[in-house]
Amino acid sequence: MSTAAAVYQFSLVKGAERYVVRCDVGGEEAVISQLMAWAEDPDLDFDWFDAAVLARQITQRIVSRALGEQTPDSETADA
Repeated sequence: MSTAAAVYQFSLVKGAERYVVRCDVGGEEAVISQLMAWAEDPDLDFDWFDAAVLARQITQRIVSRALGEQTPDSETADA
C-alpha cells in the first residue's frame, strides 16, 4: 500500500500576474530558498515583499500542521 505525500499549493496574485508554488511536506525550506532567488532576480517582477507574503503562508502551514490544525489545501494572497 502506498501513501501519497501531501502537496500544498500557495499562490500570490499581483496585478495581472499570478505566482503559484507547490510544496511537499518537508520541502518548505527549498521552496523558501527559491522565493529568495526570485526576489533577487532583477528580470522578474517578484520582490522581497512578495517572497515574504508567500513565505508567511508556508510558515503558517508548518505551524498549523505542528499544532494538528486542519487547513485548506491551497491558499491565495493578493499583493
